[in-house]
Amino acid sequence: MDSSPGSPNRRALLRRLAASGALGAAGLAGWLSRALAKGDIPTVPGVNRLKGSVTVNGKPAAVGTPVSPRDKVATGRASEAVLVVGDDAFLLRENTVIEFGESQGFVSRMLVQTGRVLSVFGRRATVIKAATATIGIRGTGAYLEIHPDHVYFCLCYGEAELDGPGMSATKRIVTQHHDMPLVISEAGGVMAATPGPVMNHTDDELILLESLVGREPPFGTQPVGRY
Repeated sequence: MDSSPGSPNRRALLRRLAASGALGAAGLAGWLSRALAKGDIPTVPGVNRLKGSVTVNGKPAAVGTPVSPRDKVATGRASEAVLVVGDDAFLLRENTVIEFGESQGFVSRMLVQTGRVLSVFGRRATVIKAATATIGIRGTGAYLEIHPDHVYFCLCYGEAELDGPGMSATKRIVTQHHDMPLVISEAGGVMAATPGPVMNHTDDELILLESLVGREPPFGTQPVGRY
């Protein structure tokens, strides 16, 4: 399926997402409707859309504010942002702080300091740091939540390697469709990852993010489930 900007398939897909209301929980339905009234959703590099208070490197951001693979982005209370950085795209929910690291002009590292973020990445190595957990990924969709006593991680699709304090070996994860959500915690200097529920992110959001970078997720453009 051609999901490139301006393609008929992409316009049809985005109209379906807007009409479904499935993105309303993330506050995106109104944005979709307004953009589609103009004919399509533009792929705006950097801050693609925002609601509320969003900063890039501590300075207030607007739609079109550039975001490089070495910048820090933060959302405030009741705020959110959609970012396009190279061939990666991100949905930051409220009270989220992420910091990117660069290698050869691409995001090679992402530190999630606080909050919740849904990400889709191009097919190259990226390392995510969340609390004491280190997650190596390549060409995946992933959702993270940072809590005071644990990290929630769902590898929506793709491959990842999880490492952290006291682990005897790196844990390799391979999923097709939200197959192995994990609750990652640490006790006595040893990190443990236990199965958790699929929650707080949707297939529609993944479809939207992948569309912004000219791709579609492995499960296609029909959402299999909402969580």
